[in-house]
Formats: sequence, structure tokens, C-alpha cells
Amino acid sequence: MLLPKLNEISGELKALEAKIESVDNKLDVRIDSVEKVIASLRTETKSDIENLRIETLAKLETVDAKVESLRKEMVSRFEVVDAKFEAVDSRFDSLEASIPVMEKIAEFEVRLAELEKKLSVHA
Repeated sequence: MLLPKLNEISGELKALEAKIESVDNKLDVRIDSVEKVIASLRTETKSDIENLRIETLAKLETVDAKVESLRKEMVSRFEVVDAKFEAVDSRFDSLEASIPVMEKIAEFEVRLAELEKKLSVHA
């Protein structure tokens, strides 16, 4: 009586063992598949990051070149403005130098007018 029950239990254990092994095999297949997907995504991500790095560096080089070009243009324009200011400054210096001469001429004109008055009074 125990022997048939023991055989029955033994059969059930073998069936459970087969099911466990089947599930284990399915899990191994799924895990392998997930690992392959993860590896593929990791490779794709690394590639995307590298491409982004290269693109960013290229854009930065372009921006650096534009900034340098603008800097040179500004320096050139400042040099032109400086030259114009120097010309204006030179004109002011010339005017300042001629002011005493103009003052002397004005003095002579006043004296001349006074002399003409004196001469016209005496004549």
C-alpha cells in the first residue's frame, strides 16, 4: 500500500522536476535575450554619446572661429576709431594753438579802431 503511494509521489516529483527544468530553461533563454538587448543598447548609447561629443566639439570649434573673427573685426574697427579720434585731437590741438593768435588779432583790431577814432577826432 505504501509502495504505490511512493511511486505516485515519485512520479509527481519527476513531473515537477521536469516543469522546473522547463521553466529554468525558458528563464535562461529570456535572460540571455535581455542581456543581448542590454549589450546592444549599451553599445548604441556609447555610439550616440561619442557622436554627440564629436558634433559638440565641431560646433564649439565653429563658435570659437566665429568669436575670433568677430574679435579681429572689432580690433580693426577700434583701430579705425582710434585713428579718427587722433585726427580730431590733432585738429583741436591746431585750434588751441591758433586761439592766442586770434586773440592777438582781435587786440590789434581793437587798437586799430581806437587809433582810427583818435585820428578822426584830430583830423
